[in-house]
Amino acid sequence: MITKKTELRVRYSETDQMQYVHHSNYAKYFEIARIEWLREAGISYKEMEEQGVMLPVVNLITEFKKPAKYDDVLTIKTAIKQIPTAKIIFTYKIYNQNEELLTTGESTLVFVDMKKNRPIKCPENILEIILNQKD
Repeated sequence: MITKKTELRVRYSETDQMQYVHHSNYAKYFEIARIEWLREAGISYKEMEEQGVMLPVVNLITEFKKPAKYDDVLTIKTAIKQIPTAKIIFTYKIYNQNEELLTTGESTLVFVDMKKNRPIKCPENILEIILNQKD
């Protein structure tokens, strides 16, 4: 599927005493990249929720290969793993400014009807946008 890139700089507050990014920040980095992927595709989280659909995370996998450090410029390459059904799976690869692979990850989210609080199939308008993405 289509890969999109998001860049961010590691802030001091995201690091531990060794100036390495604390592991808890990677979920935030994945969320930033996921929302930007959707936004660039033309899908607004805000509009989706206004239409009564939410996307809670039900699974998150992170594999650390090398530490990200204070002031690194990170590039997060985000892709959708497969055509969405009731769930959508994003994959992530985080690189530093030297193009070293630091972290990989995957998150699974489920489309949920906010009124019924029940899973639903991926809305047709969202599926169409995703299927029409091009590199």
